[in-house]
Amino acid sequence: MAQVSLKNIIAEAAKATPQRFEDWQKAWRLAAANGSQDSLLEFVSREAGFSEEMFLQQLAAVLKWPFVDLKVATVPTEAKNKISTKVAFQYYAVPTDYQNGTLQVAVCNPFDSGMLNSVQFDAKMPVQFALAPKTEIDKALKKYYGVGAETLDEMSKEDEPLDLLLDDKEITEGDQEASVIKFVNQIIWEAFKSRATDIHFEPAEDELRIRNRIDGILHQMEMPPQLKRYQPAIISRIKVMSGMNISEKRLPQDGRINVRIKGEEIDIRVSTVPTVYGESVSLRLLTRGKIFLTLDKLGFDAREENAIREVVLKPHGIMLVTGPTGAGKSTSLYAFLSSINSVTKRIITIEEPVEYELKGINQIPVRADIGLTFAVGLRHILRQDPNVVMIGEIRDLETAEIAIRASLTGHLVFSTLHTNDAPSAFTRLVDMGIEPFLVASSVEAVLAQRLVRNICPVCKTERKVEKDFLRKIGYPEQDIATTKFYQGVGCESCRGLGYQSRQGIYELLVVTEALRPLIMGRAPSTTLAQKAVESGMRTLRQDGWVKVKAGRTTIEEVLRVTQTEEHVALVDDKD
Repeated sequence: MAQVSLKNIIAEAAKATPQRFEDWQKAWRLAAANGSQDSLLEFVSREAGFSEEMFLQQLAAVLKWPFVDLKVATVPTEAKNKISTKVAFQYYAVPTDYQNGTLQVAVCNPFDSGMLNSVQFDAKMPVQFALAPKTEIDKALKKYYGVGAETLDEMSKEDEPLDLLLDDKEITEGDQEASVIKFVNQIIWEAFKSRATDIHFEPAEDELRIRNRIDGILHQMEMPPQLKRYQPAIISRIKVMSGMNISEKRLPQDGRINVRIKGEEIDIRVSTVPTVYGESVSLRLLTRGKIFLTLDKLGFDAREENAIREVVLKPHGIMLVTGPTGAGKSTSLYAFLSSINSVTKRIITIEEPVEYELKGINQIPVRADIGLTFAVGLRHILRQDPNVVMIGEIRDLETAEIAIRASLTGHLVFSTLHTNDAPSAFTRLVDMGIEPFLVASSVEAVLAQRLVRNICPVCKTERKVEKDFLRKIGYPEQDIATTKFYQGVGCESCRGLGYQSRQGIYELLVVTEALRPLIMGRAPSTTLAQKAVESGMRTLRQDGWVKVKAGRTTIEEVLRVTQTEEHVALVDDKD
């Protein structure tokens, strides 16, 4: 296309004079010389004040090309198979229709003659080009071809063995290493962009499924159908990256990968287990800068936060945080430790693993393979003259006994337990074999918590909820008429999920003199819960309703992470 024609077409689409376009073109060249990756079209559309979609719609009208809305369009299989995976990904070209021997292909830059020629040559048939935004083309490629499809296409053509040697650990969007290395990097890159905390490689008889956990919910990644063929190479690559023995496929293994993504340090914990159809691999992504929150950022109300600050400033006793895996217990413990961290206090932790490094605190990682368990480490910690001790988890009687003894000898102890609610922590310790009078005299408070997803602020809209349903689930009667309920309808910002990020809901039980006799008398957890509620404890679900009323989360999220609270119903029946 002639330069004068190009200038006039873009200037007309941008509603600018040719002179104005020349000024933009000079500025674009200067930006490119300074390292900018923007195309001329992207630069001009931004300078003209248009979104990419709006600018391409106007450009399509000038060129008399179709504009394809890939958000609603579907790609027929017949059309998809007309051009190769490599060409589709390399040139951001999506076949969108095939009729009467003509293939329609959506592209984002109509002035890239190399791209136009390559697509036409690859298709070996008449091609009608259309325009679509680059971001939507990228999504369509991953949706219809699968993440990393072009890489697998390259791997299928390689005759030599795949290079699995570990070298550079910088993961970038356009990594050009060996194919299998590039594919694994693409998977980690996509997970990072999606804010995933975990990646699961799950082998089945006829497929290798890859799922990401985003805000606590698993989402399956779209994968090319031929992925199963490369399962051994992909898993071997991950094992090499994490320092595992690639020849050992019969036993579980654990490893660790440190990578940089956009200059950010990511710590990846890797676990493999043998299954019927091969090794299942799980990767947990820990972003060091994001896991840490201060106490005032955890989402407590003023009363609960003040109560916690009183407990963490005590000279001795035990503070327990309970909840299932992934409920944010470690984040809460780190916030507690940070709030009391000072040069006058010696704080030592024993964790499995150390998830966040806190300056000024001595942190010990559990190494069960060499005999360094929680109990062994804790026994030696007490000889190190600590003021505060944090135990990653109380799992057995020995660890529980040492923790109790430490609290009774003048140490403040923080730890976690796996129980459904706060009152159950006492019965759990007694069931472990701890004498009830020791539990009653040492435990100062128990915090149960869950994580609920926040409504996406971009697509947040009001919704109607039936009053009968609200009464059925126990929503506070006095708030039914006044509460405005919201939901996220799904948008670009939240990737169509309707949710972005998470927050905690809490159940704080501070041990009072009224509760200690019940604990010593081996009272069931429901009795303890009733007494605590009467004393002002807010349950998990009740705290969830507070967050719903504030418009921060949905009813469905609260119901998903909490259970029916029978002890609350019993208290209500008495009233």
